[in-house]
Amino acid sequence: MIATMTSKGQLTVPVEARKKLGLKAGTKVDLITTEDGRLELIPLTNSVKGLKGMVPKPERALTLEEMDQSIASGSSS
Repeated sequence: MIATMTSKGQLTVPVEARKKLGLKAGTKVDLITTEDGRLELIPLTNSVKGLKGMVPKPERALTLEEMDQSIASGSSS
């Protein structure tokens, strides 16, 4: 996809990219420059609900005593 910058420094994001990223008028985006000189556009539209399922469930639940021991020792077990 190609976008052209205006004399005022504005870019029009192509419709295909807007649909794919869920961008609408007023959507805020974060522009990040990577170490290899690329520019990444990250929409700031996702809610916390979008994080559900990213971290796997533990094999077993810890007891309160195990949690207290872990906190006291500074461990992440």
